Amino acid sequence: MPVAQSPPSGRDVLPSWFPRRRAVVVRHGSPFRTAAMRGVPQRPGGLAVRSLLVACCCILPATRGSGAAPEPSPVAIVFDTDIGNDVDDVLALGLIHALVSRGECELLAVTITKDNPLAAPFTDAINRFYGRGDVPIGMVRGGVTPEDGKYLPLATARTGDRFRYPHGLASGSEAPEAVGLLRRCLAGRPDGSVVLVQVGFFTNLARLLDSPPDADSPLAGRDLVARKVRLLSVMAGAFAPINGAPHREYNVVTDLPSARRLAAGWPTPILWSGYEVGIAMPYPAESIERDYRSVADHPLPEAYRLYEPPPHARPTWDLTSVLVVARPDRGHFGFSPPGRVTVEADGLTTFAPAADGRDRFLTVDDRQAARGVEAFVGLCSQPPCPHDAKPR
Repeated sequence: MPVAQSPPSGRDVLPSWFPRRRAVVVRHGSPFRTAAMRGVPQRPGGLAVRSLLVACCCILPATRGSGAAPEPSPVAIVFDTDIGNDVDDVLALGLIHALVSRGECELLAVTITKDNPLAAPFTDAINRFYGRGDVPIGMVRGGVTPEDGKYLPLATARTGDRFRYPHGLASGSEAPEAVGLLRRCLAGRPDGSVVLVQVGFFTNLARLLDSPPDADSPLAGRDLVARKVRLLSVMAGAFAPINGAPHREYNVVTDLPSARRLAAGWPTPILWSGYEVGIAMPYPAESIERDYRSVADHPLPEAYRLYEPPPHARPTWDLTSVLVVARPDRGHFGFSPPGRVTVEADGLTTFAPAADGRDRFLTVDDRQAARGVEAFVGLCSQPPCPHDAKPR
């Protein structure tokens, strides 16, 4: 598959609208240098490295003392996903939880665009696995792809008489409607503070744009987004040829009317991660086999195997849209110049450069791809932090 190259020098300057975080400086004498470690060392086969990782993740916030730099605010994320269709959504959600444990992100809510009754219970099970069963989950109504997913039945899997992965939702019908949850979530946040990460279809966010005022906010949807959202990071489209030809990307064409409506009317900056970026950064199959042994039952590798067993190395499409908003300055990606993305009637995404453009798209070269995959492996396989765990 072709790999999108980094833009020439000067184009990959971090856009001013990115949520920025400073590395946390810990007091002199601490064995840990920053709260945002660059990835998990590959295990040679023992628990020592895992134990050290848990220590780094969980003890570090308590090691700050006098002389430490102020802790930056975590990036406030709403994750909009079609979880149940491909397995990169599952890895991306695990990635978010690892970043939350490190104090780099705050997960405000998860909203779902796959209209299947097990999508919300499965998502709830993942959140509870990481000790965050209180994260609100919103469900699309009348959405697309209602068919069953390969790994969603993990929500019903049992070990003896107990759920293997406990959850509080029995069906998506028990979850609040997604647009209402989005409005409530945005209304309660400071202006310009929320990053929306959309890795599925455009259904929920296009409906959010069209939503009327309600009890949560007197603002219509577009005005509410313009006031509260700082950035939309979206995995969608393609900005380089795939196998030598233009590519109509799945997240765009599956709900094409919503994709066209959002691209035409979204009022805040959008960062697009195209199909070619995830293709250039496949998740290593050997990590699925080796790096998740910190607990007996782990939903990420189990979902991965059910979707397609290793040695399959799945592209990391959805993970790219998460990592870039949490760590935009780590050299994992380059950025296009500003411009405007249009979703055409046939489902193609086109980009027109413009100095005052709303949109940029990610690029990646071989060096950046290697760094990004290293980060994906380290974060996705990071053991759940005991300090974060709540009773299930």
